[in-house]
Amino acid sequence: MTRAELAKDLGISLRTLTNWEKEKPKLVKLINLGLQVENQIVETKKHLEKLVDLEKEAEKGKFIL
Repeated sequence: MTRAELAKDLGISLRTLTNWEKEKPKLVKLINLGLQVENQIVETKKHLEKLVDLEKEAEKGKFIL
């Protein structure tokens, strides 16, 4: 994600984001960590869906790899 995209997602200007990076680095770090957690949750859900599908196919005697 670019800085411009991040600013847009946060509903702030790029200038505000730049100021936060200079004046509030802990806030920016927390935002970035939150985004990483959100991405991990999305990926985990995708993997879980795949596992559920594999389990269903295995119960039918079919395996999809």
